[in-house]
Amino acid sequence: MIGCNHRGTGLDVRGRLTFDTQQAAEALHTWRSQFPETELVLLSTCNRVELYAAMNGESKASATNQLIDTLLDYRQVSRQEIEGRLLTLAGSDVVRHLYRVASSLDSMVVGEPQILAQVKQAYQNAQAQDCIGPLLHELFQSALSTAKRVTGETTLHKHRVSIPSVAIAELANCVFETFDDKHALVIGAGEMAEETLRYLRDAGRARIHVVNRDAERGQELAKKWSGEYHAWDQLWAQLVHADLAISTTSADQPLVTAAAFAEHVAPERYQRPLFVLDLAVPCDFERTVGDALGVYLYSLDDLNDACEKNRQARAAELPSAENIVAQETDRFLANLNHRATAPVITGLRQGMERPKAAELERLFRRLPTLDEAARQEVEQFADRLVNKMLHPPLESLRNASKNGTPHSLLEALKRLFFLED
Repeated sequence: MIGCNHRGTGLDVRGRLTFDTQQAAEALHTWRSQFPETELVLLSTCNRVELYAAMNGESKASATNQLIDTLLDYRQVSRQEIEGRLLTLAGSDVVRHLYRVASSLDSMVVGEPQILAQVKQAYQNAQAQDCIGPLLHELFQSALSTAKRVTGETTLHKHRVSIPSVAIAELANCVFETFDDKHALVIGAGEMAEETLRYLRDAGRARIHVVNRDAERGQELAKKWSGEYHAWDQLWAQLVHADLAISTTSADQPLVTAAAFAEHVAPERYQRPLFVLDLAVPCDFERTVGDALGVYLYSLDDLNDACEKNRQARAAELPSAENIVAQETDRFLANLNHRATAPVITGLRQGMERPKAAELERLFRRLPTLDEAARQEVEQFADRLVNKMLHPPLESLRNASKNGTPHSLLEALKRLFFLED
């Protein structure tokens, strides 16, 4: 797995690497043609972009570099721009990481429920592009099962939390004593916009206004929350009236630059406070908009302190959740190693059984006077001898499988006993 997330990479880089659902599908389709023997899943959310792969015949370093080039070239980002900010994992570390991601243990807001649906969508998107094979199929299915265990066996998800909930509770309340009668402008009409409106409505009786390029979706969202829809060309006018602006679009470039805000909005506001919650990746508001008098601009990266409070509040449940992840990781790797060793064990036994049977047949031909009891005794002797000869290599193979390192021993046994792949 190679990628970046909110822990080590800022919005400036994450915004350049992010994919929406359609873009992810197009990228997977392209990569499927380039690497027909490689399994691929692309997970892209507001806080992470991660490319998972399963392949044969590549060294770890070669495979990692190939994945990095694949992702960066597609997004036209140079290595120099992202040097030291990409996360690279292999083997058991990938399994453990995905389980933690799906269980929202690696989320900015620990316990938020959205990530599980996003992991499932990433899997289904890859499946639709024929990029899923047996290994990533089992890995992602087991990740979803692990997340369900964490949900069912801990209280991490007992209280519904998300990035919008933390933003509204921790940041907006620092600006407004109450949301009652405040002019709340929502820019965009996706899932994040609706999630934010849910918490905003719980926090007070704000007057909801929605601006969206797609009129039908905008009208639907506004109606659902008893708000008012405005056409896209009313964006500047609505920003003039707004007390609170929440932006969640998937635009590639900032919608509101500092220059445009200074020209169309600031002169009409007379320095009235404007709280801007920019939840888009890349950002919808240019960072320097926050330099204007009366403007309080927060992006996803500004939520770290508030999210750390959320993590501390749930700290008591984290060990139980991490223990579940560890158990499921060990189980997955044990099953994987067992499947890898099973053909070799079968081959070893067959390789011993064939000469045993041939030698017994030769012996019985030379000793035709042996009675049935004697023949059975000889056959049992041959079986015990073969089993004792097989015991040391099979025991070594089982131990290596438990420790997660059977591959070098597998290759040695194949070479020593002329076993086919």
